[in-house]
Amino acid sequence: MSRQSFYQSIEHFWHDLYETEYALYDLKEETDDVICRIRSAANRVGHLFFKTAHLLRQLNDDTLRSLGFPNESLSFIRFQLFQWESVIARLDFVVTDSDIKLLELNADTPTFIKETFHVNHHVCHHFGFGNPNEGEEQQLAEALKHAIFQAYNTLNRTTYPNVVFSSHGDHEEDKWTAMYLMKLSHVHAKYVPLDKLRVVSESIYEGNELLIEEGLYDSDGERVDVLYRQTYPIEHLMDDKDPYTHEKVGQLLMKWVEEKKLVMLNPPSAFLLQSKAVQALIWGLFEEKHPYFTEEEHSWISTYFLPTYLDAEPFLHKQHSFVKKPSFGREGDTVEIYNGDGVKIGEDKQKTYKASLPIFQQFISLPTHTIQTEQGEKRAHFMYGCFLLNGKASAIGVRAGNQITDNASYFLPIGRKKL
Repeated sequence: MSRQSFYQSIEHFWHDLYETEYALYDLKEETDDVICRIRSAANRVGHLFFKTAHLLRQLNDDTLRSLGFPNESLSFIRFQLFQWESVIARLDFVVTDSDIKLLELNADTPTFIKETFHVNHHVCHHFGFGNPNEGEEQQLAEALKHAIFQAYNTLNRTTYPNVVFSSHGDHEEDKWTAMYLMKLSHVHAKYVPLDKLRVVSESIYEGNELLIEEGLYDSDGERVDVLYRQTYPIEHLMDDKDPYTHEKVGQLLMKWVEEKKLVMLNPPSAFLLQSKAVQALIWGLFEEKHPYFTEEEHSWISTYFLPTYLDAEPFLHKQHSFVKKPSFGREGDTVEIYNGDGVKIGEDKQKTYKASLPIFQQFISLPTHTIQTEQGEKRAHFMYGCFLLNGKASAIGVRAGNQITDNASYFLPIGRKKL
């Protein structure tokens, strides 16, 4: 009852998901040292990824395809809108007393935003702890506003932009994440569900008079300038078709982005870093001692990255346990764990991304922590997420659950020592 009462006081928050407990009425105390170590790791790892993006743009199409990028995306992902690669990205880490190791980067459509930037503050205040993310919500607001106007400036228009935030309207978490970001940005904008957006594939004329210009239109019939689709992945967008004409409207949107007729956020470069195969590329350059990275950057790879390859042979040869992940998977979906003999010892029941190019990463066990749930105390594995705002380390949050962190994991708030 205390948990329900507390979380119901936070407007538009999904403290229960899929009719089960999600946000814990609990708090994990963190030291300043751990928070500083995570942010330092995030800044360094973020730098490595963003530097690698410049290299990725120079690769030929065959090499990009070998890293899992769909053929339809190849011109799109080379398009760079800003000097930074992603507005909002999230790095997932395993953190122990001695090490911080990167599991993956979600550069394109990271979730877990309102929890860490907003709700964590309320939980810390409720339990009398300091908020390790203090001030980061304001930084998020500034990053959003700056990105929207920087993006619009690339269109070379003089009228006030029509900014639309969108998501699947029937998905509670996605909808309220988009609404939260829209409100936080302090930009005149509107929320329109994805199924209410309309595509006009060709301009319509009457004689020499332009009646309707080609483009993306909102539910009020106004042409969209900036589309913020925080939770809708590019790999899904590319497959989108008009249900009546079967026209590939997703690819049409990407074409307009390249032609600077529409701006999409996160930008195309975020998708360039979304493939987990990029980690295999970075690890390969590290093993070769390639001069693309400086000596200091090589030391960062050694410190924070796990050995990652495009096949399992290096692990089988050394009889090391490993994890098989889809290059474009999310929420633990389709992840499998193998022992050193190549025998599967764990897997996620969801298999949405079976067709995605797999990568193979050294297995590392997530540490455990006792959590308080509505059913009582449980021992759960936990993983840290640290956000990057325009490449700079920001808010930190913890997901608690199984060894494979999936969409059934809990949100575990974190706090600095009791005030």
